[in-house]
Amino acid sequence: MIILSIETSCDETAISIVSAVGDFPHAEYKILGNSLFSQIDIHREYGGVFPAVAKREHAKMLVPCLQDSLSEAELLLNNGSVLTQEQTETLHTTLHREPGLGDALITFLENNSKPTIDLIAVTSGPGLEPALWVGINFARALSYVWDIPLVPINHMEGHILSSLFTNDSIPQISFPALALLISGGHTELDLMQEWGEYTCIGETRDDAVGEAFDKVARMLGLQYPGGPEVSSRARRAREENLPSFVKLPRPMLDSDDLDFSFSGLKTAVRYAIEGKTLTDDEIASIACEFENAVTEVLLKKAEQAIEHHGVQTLIVGGGVSANTFIRESFVSHFKKSYPFLAIYFPEKNLSTDNSVMIAFAGHARTQKARPYAELGELSADGNLSLSVT
Repeated sequence: MIILSIETSCDETAISIVSAVGDFPHAEYKILGNSLFSQIDIHREYGGVFPAVAKREHAKMLVPCLQDSLSEAELLLNNGSVLTQEQTETLHTTLHREPGLGDALITFLENNSKPTIDLIAVTSGPGLEPALWVGINFARALSYVWDIPLVPINHMEGHILSSLFTNDSIPQISFPALALLISGGHTELDLMQEWGEYTCIGETRDDAVGEAFDKVARMLGLQYPGGPEVSSRARRAREENLPSFVKLPRPMLDSDDLDFSFSGLKTAVRYAIEGKTLTDDEIASIACEFENAVTEVLLKKAEQAIEHHGVQTLIVGGGVSANTFIRESFVSHFKKSYPFLAIYFPEKNLSTDNSVMIAFAGHARTQKARPYAELGELSADGNLSLSVT
């Protein structure tokens, strides 16, 4: 099976072509083509992702990403045909919300014929709804004109499967499994009793952990995205053994549930630096204490879930899973305290938003794929839950 996957949930425009040989989860995968355009430089001036800008950039970059990915996969066939008037009108209607995308896609289709693709997978949520809609409508347009089945995908399931992806396959894991998803938009614990079955057992009550990193970075005068900036300063503070500037709280560390809260931690940083002119060493010291606090909370909550539910496998995914200190802390702690526990992190290039992970999830959800004529209502859901995947 050859899968074309599309990801536009936030500020990454990505399209991949992935080969899957065998049935999920016993398949062997090969990434045939992978194109990703990051909007980080565009959003840096806003200090965060601006939805209207993200939507515009997705519409601008989807066709170039499609062309690049197909070309890398050697599936770009430069012998297109003239579309019928009905096809042209349907494409314009489908993409009427995305200025310029309809014309760009029609030009592409008139110059390139249908590739050998068996399935289209597209992120339908969670994420920024204006951004999600661009990818969904683009996928619907391709499904229509190429007559290829389409399946909507939960972005978070993609993160889980990409964390497991090792040596061209997804390994057999022992259940129950626990997924800790940490990103700019999410912090949650999901219990898996079987493949594709998720129960959320803990989530953030306010800021996501990645959002807290970004906000603290902004307070410290660091550029967006804040996570890598805070982490690099924290690493220097540890390497140089810089003196402590402030002791920060560990929110909800001893609560009776598995929920998280990072808003108070962010506020504690603001109070600590209010009215002060900070040196570079003080900024590094604060960054280190903040990263320590976040890591301690994540570790404690994950450990509580493992103990309570008899978890055999721990899966850590999402953009913040790329944080080196968090990775090393988790591996060190759980390998020592829970030697039976299998721990999975994504490869660094698959930790942030990408379309390869959407292809994995698409393969897992093949049975839900439908041809264009049977798609019915397909919508973006910014708050889509894994429990209803």
